[in-house]
Amino acid sequence: MEGNVRWVALTAVAPVAWGANYYVTREFLPAGQPLWGAALRALPAGCLLLGMARERPRRVWWGRSAVLGLLNTSAFFVLVYVASQTLPTSTASMVMALSPLVLMLGAWALLGERPRWAQLVAAVVGLGGVALMLGGPDSEVRPVGVLASVAALLVSAVGFLLSKRWDLGPSVLSVTAWQLTLGGLILLVVAAAAEGTPPSAGPAAIAAYAYTSVVATALAFLAWFTGLRRLPAATVGLVGLLNPVTGVLLGVTLAGEALTAPQVTGMALVVAAVLGGRTTTRDARRAGERTDRPPVNSECPAPRSPGRPAGATERGR
Repeated sequence: MEGNVRWVALTAVAPVAWGANYYVTREFLPAGQPLWGAALRALPAGCLLLGMARERPRRVWWGRSAVLGLLNTSAFFVLVYVASQTLPTSTASMVMALSPLVLMLGAWALLGERPRWAQLVAAVVGLGGVALMLGGPDSEVRPVGVLASVAALLVSAVGFLLSKRWDLGPSVLSVTAWQLTLGGLILLVVAAAAEGTPPSAGPAAIAAYAYTSVVATALAFLAWFTGLRRLPAATVGLVGLLNPVTGVLLGVTLAGEALTAPQVTGMALVVAAVLGGRTTTRDARRAGERTDRPPVNSECPAPRSPGRPAGATERGR
């Protein structure tokens, strides 16, 4: 169980960083060029991780990296950028509170990970907590922002589940690096064609771009995909509820948004949901079976025993 707590804590880095990213994007980055904003977030992060990974995709992983890059990077980053610029910090981060239910049902359908009743109840409790947080007097609902948030939720859920389903290939670092790089290259081409020259940036904007790229992207996605390999999707989705909590707290402390008693109650329910749906030892063992066993028909050849001929096979495994 101690190991499970460690993986949960590592995974929590991602939603906290993403919750803060709503505020950073809204306050310091230009609103009129979402494609450039997404490209300048993804491509530097991908190149940074690529320099650390030094591993190249093989065979089918070129196509898989492109698909994951399109979903988790190109489409997701543009939609999140639009949502961040059109909704308050708290509201923009809260639509993602539906992610636990979406990931649970998707993992059940695509991965065969049947959620426990405690996890389903925790997801509903967390959603209720988010609903209370949405009820603040400063909440502003703009259709474009809400639609962008919902679309980002659905796109990312599909991308995350595919990442977990394909987790027997290269390392987490390599998979994350290549999907960010390929997704960033797609964004770069589309941004140059649709929005022209990159936006001008002063010191504050440069610092904001650095945060979104290094912390909210490179570090956060590496932590998130590591969690998806080590934990059930239901647990990872519940940890994601820390995203709206972070958004609300930053909106109150930095953006001057009001904090009401219902919002405090809502945050307490969200924290209770995260704790109530925590991973059991059995859950973690089942989720880890996919990661711990050697690859089958993957592009990364399994290591041979010393002295064994290349064509020999092992019996009794």
